[in-house]
Amino acid sequence: MRMSGRAYTIFDTAIGRCGIAWGPSGIVGVQLPEAREIETRKRLYQLYPDAREMRPPPNAETAIEGIVALLRGGISDLSDVTLDMSGIHVFNQRVYQVTRRIPRGETLTYNEIAASMGTPSAVRSVAQAIARNPFVIIVPCHRVLETGGYADKISLHGGTISRRRLLSIEGSGSPSSKTLLDVLLPVAPPRLSG
Repeated sequence: MRMSGRAYTIFDTAIGRCGIAWGPSGIVGVQLPEAREIETRKRLYQLYPDAREMRPPPNAETAIEGIVALLRGGISDLSDVTLDMSGIHVFNQRVYQVTRRIPRGETLTYNEIAASMGTPSAVRSVAQAIARNPFVIIVPCHRVLETGGYADKISLHGGTISRRRLLSIEGSGSPSSKTLLDVLLPVAPPRLSG
């Protein structure tokens, strides 16, 4: 059965009731818990007013299982979850591709992400992309920090959960080493012209 529009579901995690929305081309967004479930639902409705509540298809189910595992402190590989990035600026897509490769327990800074993309002066644009990340947890924006510290707000979809709390669930400590950046640099997408 081919789905014709967007849909969503609410699901239980160790940190509260999360939401996930999808369309025919993949996941369109993840919403971490707000203070109350009704607020999480309201936020999903504001973001995806055309979505209906439905049972998740296999791709969304895989994402839900991975998010649930990660939020209870388990190991989860979300790299096979298909994301629908239509309508997302190409630069932001590149930021999300790099961010998706940051392993559990590691972090990078906005500066390191910009450098790995070949755009070291685009730190502010990286920060804005992270702040707009609709794929929270699947694109682990909580693993991207300001230079020298934490910014507790994850993204527009972060609900009431702080970056610091997500990193502690994962067992992450200090910002990443040069080794992680070296791993990301060779596979970063080529610099876009214009």
